[in-house]
Amino acid sequence: MLVYMERDYWHFQDLLLMATALNMHSSESTADGVINSLSKELRSRQQCIAEITEMIHVASLLHDDVLDDAGTRRRVGSLNFVMGNKLSVLAGDFLLSRAYVALASLKNTEVVTLLATVVEHLVTGETMQMTTSAEQRCSMEYYLQKTYYKTASLISKSCKAIALLAGQTAEVSQLAYNYGRNLELAYQLIDDVLDFTGTSATLGKGSLSDIRHGIVTAPILFAIEEFPQLQAIVHEGFDDPANVDVALDYVGKSQGIERTRELAAEHAHRAVEAIEALSKSDDEDVRISRRALLDLTQRVLARTK
Repeated sequence: MLVYMERDYWHFQDLLLMATALNMHSSESTADGVINSLSKELRSRQQCIAEITEMIHVASLLHDDVLDDAGTRRRVGSLNFVMGNKLSVLAGDFLLSRAYVALASLKNTEVVTLLATVVEHLVTGETMQMTTSAEQRCSMEYYLQKTYYKTASLISKSCKAIALLAGQTAEVSQLAYNYGRNLELAYQLIDDVLDFTGTSATLGKGSLSDIRHGIVTAPILFAIEEFPQLQAIVHEGFDDPANVDVALDYVGKSQGIERTRELAAEHAHRAVEAIEALSKSDDEDVRISRRALLDLTQRVLARTK
């Protein structure tokens, strides 16, 4: 199971950083002992959000591997390949059930409602990917919406939940949401690039995994804008290896890779703006955590696996 957490453990770290970045004492007159007690309780509840997020995320990976009939995950046999689809689905269901038991224990209606929509979004995103029309497959707007549902909804709403538990204002909660949303979209867009430019050794999967599964991503969508004739190949699909080769040729001749990196950088910049819009703090832990959140946006853009 650890292989399902290895790559995306940064979600957990990101949420803990967000918790520290937002946890500013509302009253300087409160006794130190009371502040420490409240801080420990709040930190425990926010850590619970991070744990819930990881459980939902790993459950989604287990279910995705079944849907995709995947044989490996990070160069290791996937659970469905090793133990079978039934056990893999049950393992994902178990993690989801534990996640929502933990969520209910927080006894915060707003947070429960917020995170309850995440699974709905995961299903919506997967359904969008499986049932796209020819026109939708070539739409960047549709692609980004699907990507939000499949990946960015979880981290963005978890960041917002962290803020809500801290008693932050609607404005600050929205900034936390914006950070998570844009950071995850940047991450996924770099994933799109790496699917074309990476190798199986660094990615833990076969290169061109998306296109070989018939999934049209940002580099191809940008290439279509330069070479409209590529759209006909996309409509035909990629079951024929010759179509894969033609699509790769067009992507190579286009600015698709560069424009995808630029779009990722744009989302990373929006994430930076969200953190920079937070009110200033003299608390050193808060400042360190915010710098770490800013640094994370650059790490996302620079990643090679």
